[in-house]
Amino acid sequence: MKVTVIGDGGWGTALAMVLDRNGHAVTVWGPFPEYLDKIKISGENTTYLPGVGIPATLKWTSDHAEAVQDAGLVVLVVPSRFYKPVVKAFKPYIPADALIVSATKGLDEQTHERMSETAEHILGREVAVLSGPSHAEEVARGVPCAVAIAARDHAMAEKIQHLFLNESFRVYTLEDVVGVELGGALKNVVAVAAGISDGLGFGDNTKAALMTRGIAEITRLGAALGAQPETFMGLSGIGDLMVTCMSKHSRNRGVGERLGKGETLEDIMGSMKMVAEGVWNCQAAAALAADLGVSVPITEQVNAVVHEGKNPREAVMALMGRAPKPEME
Repeated sequence: MKVTVIGDGGWGTALAMVLDRNGHAVTVWGPFPEYLDKIKISGENTTYLPGVGIPATLKWTSDHAEAVQDAGLVVLVVPSRFYKPVVKAFKPYIPADALIVSATKGLDEQTHERMSETAEHILGREVAVLSGPSHAEEVARGVPCAVAIAARDHAMAEKIQHLFLNESFRVYTLEDVVGVELGGALKNVVAVAAGISDGLGFGDNTKAALMTRGIAEITRLGAALGAQPETFMGLSGIGDLMVTCMSKHSRNRGVGERLGKGETLEDIMGSMKMVAEGVWNCQAAAALAADLGVSVPITEQVNAVVHEGKNPREAVMALMGRAPKPEME
């Protein structure tokens, strides 16, 4: 099949490589033609996926119409902050019969919509979701992993499943689009909290508490938005949360660690070439929860540290000093 990956970052490149291994004709779109020329010449995405050789069979273009011409599958992998204008730019060119799947983990900062919601409103058609514990660095190298594909139309999910599925990239299907997408977006916020804990020098006990209570508040918020609570016990929930809170590859955990060590957010973000969605999305998640009357204390404290300048140690103490309550409430 002719496949288009919209987004030339690390995750977009890794997914393009998965699809290329499966024999599809893959084109990757990126916004900067000069950078794409560098990738073609060097055979490496040096900014977003350094040290990984890229197959010469991948095509690269910055032209919207050329990128999606005759595409049977379009994969949206654009950072949440730039997602809406990019999808709008592609609307006139995406073939009417193409399958569309969103692999961006985030929320719209203004509307607080999930990414597939935004895409569906723009494109006027169903958009599936891909999420799960899957660092780009490992996926690109063919390290085994498993992810989830969710679509309201189960037949659509199965079609996309078979396009991605191979011996190192296992794909499961389900119909809970809301749960799968929120798990991927909200775990980034908890990962920032886990990193702050690391930066402050706390131990495994602290991180385990943050992760466990984090999945509890993700589940509460997800259920309030119509997700199935059991989804958060799967790949796109606890699975993605574990890898993002614990891994050396995790940008969100890394940002939190540097905040915990006393660096300013401005300095941290200024030194990074890649996206840490939790920094952008903690504010949207906190606002969304407030609108719904859902308790998300970890998200609130991360937002206070990131966007309001709260001392990280004071944020942890605020969590530890909350009024006692039953665990399942």
